[in-house]
Amino acid sequence: MVAGGLCLCGLLRYKNVTCVVYTGDKDATGEEIVEGAFRRFNIKLIHPVKFVFLEKRFLVEASLYPHFTLLGQSLGSIFLGWEALLKCVPDIYIDSMGYAFTIPLFKYLGGCRVGCYVHYPTISTDMLSVVRNQDTRFNNAAFITSSPLFSKFKLVYYYFFAFMYGLVGSCSDVVMVNSSWTLNHILSLWRSGACTNVVYPPCDVQTFLDIPLEVEKSTSEYSIVSVGQFRPEKDHPLQIRAFAKLLKEKRVGQQPSLKLILVGGCRNQQDEERVNKLKCLCEELGVSDDVIFRINIPFEELKRHLAEATIGLHTMWNEHFGIGVVECMAAGTVILAHNSGGPKLDIVVPHEGRVTGFLAEDEDSYAETMAFIFSLSPEKRLEIRENARRSVHRFSDQHFEETFLLSVEPLFK
Repeated sequence: MVAGGLCLCGLLRYKNVTCVVYTGDKDATGEEIVEGAFRRFNIKLIHPVKFVFLEKRFLVEASLYPHFTLLGQSLGSIFLGWEALLKCVPDIYIDSMGYAFTIPLFKYLGGCRVGCYVHYPTISTDMLSVVRNQDTRFNNAAFITSSPLFSKFKLVYYYFFAFMYGLVGSCSDVVMVNSSWTLNHILSLWRSGACTNVVYPPCDVQTFLDIPLEVEKSTSEYSIVSVGQFRPEKDHPLQIRAFAKLLKEKRVGQQPSLKLILVGGCRNQQDEERVNKLKCLCEELGVSDDVIFRINIPFEELKRHLAEATIGLHTMWNEHFGIGVVECMAAGTVILAHNSGGPKLDIVVPHEGRVTGFLAEDEDSYAETMAFIFSLSPEKRLEIRENARRSVHRFSDQHFEETFLLSVEPLFK
């Protein structure tokens, strides 16, 4: 018996393996969860799985810990993991949610062989640098950066947490990471190089590759599409400000009108409040009529927006991987992503020496690069889109299954 979520994508091809998923979605049935995965992510399970419903998921909600959030959520995950262990003791436990503090729990108390798939390290050396340099970010408030005392206290807290995070993470028998950026941080913190592999996450590129790719026809409107959950780290305000600057400075000359379409998911009331603030920002900058919000839309509608878009936009600093970036490239948009993290190291990189997209860092560079993309001829844009499409095959579902199964093989010996 194998417990974990991401294991479904690969382990279901084993006939003698029963996959169990721990979930806190106690208001939904197993059938509804499976249907939701298919509707929103186009993931179809070919074999049935078992769900174990947990009552204590609230213990890992960030809202429960306004201060010392990382530590609070990590301690909460231990209690959540204990509930999971009491309800079902698996032979193999694979954590794909980032609950590293549950790893020693399952290994030493549950007697399980343990593995993990790290999407994003709970703490990173970059986070330590931000606090050390007193930089204001979404996770480093201005009242802390303006105080040397608070900054030093937070730095000590971060170093302590990083030590504990490395300690629990090193208990894993198999470690998989989703990008070169994540690999560098995990190797630095967990020091488990011998059992760590890069396994790019499964991207349903084939579904997007089915979209016809041809020279853009003359149109009265171009669209720029952003795909990503409405979370603070996605930095949607940067997208709106850069778009407003693009329009204000008339960088696109006499070209057709432009629309910015923000496609994303809202998980809770906090995300909904964040969307309302973004709409207020649009009003403040005078671009409300040019920015469209599409929230929790079906997969087919997402596919349609990407098929019609000229530019795919991404602005998250140090994105761990960037599935949305891959989807934009596979769909045939010209990608403009943040010059950091997974997009910089793994995705928006030259393919056979040819350009696959563009990178930017701030409001000005985003506006300038969007203007440059629109200044290109349709034929040149088509060349970049074709290069990008050819480059994303390494992120396919099939490639994921092959590398995932190879990585977890030691757990079955």
